[in-house]
Amino acid sequence: MLDIIEIQEILPHRYPLLLVDRITDMEKGKSIIGYKNISISEPAFQGHFPGHPIYPGVMILEGMAQAGGILALKSNDLTTEELKNKVIYFMSIDKAKFRTPVKPGDKLEYRIEVKKLRGTIIVLEGKAFVDDALVAEAELKAMIVDK
Repeated sequence: MLDIIEIQEILPHRYPLLLVDRITDMEKGKSIIGYKNISISEPAFQGHFPGHPIYPGVMILEGMAQAGGILALKSNDLTTEELKNKVIYFMSIDKAKFRTPVKPGDKLEYRIEVKKLRGTIIVLEGKAFVDDALVAEAELKAMIVDK
């Protein structure tokens, strides 16, 4: 549905902090599904942890937040020009839970649902899966602002 080029037109993030490779499904104002392929080449693995690579939970949360950001921005029906002047600030991350370590070679799938959407404020329920097994979840609250 959205490839990496289209994602870069929506999100301001770039390497090494662009954490969504593709969006596979989206229902504006409701939900989004996307993924990131976790490679041993990820910069985080240099220090987390040498000889025992585990993808950091904070990076999983950031990936969820970025997928949610795409959903929030696309749900507001902004033009391409308007999108260039908007950014999403996360206000809170609550109820974060990490269930299983994510390792190199995993395909990390983000499944995000809108709990509330009022103007520029969005509350999301984020879940991350590897092979349909829940690995992390959190409630994310964000606000769309002008750059």
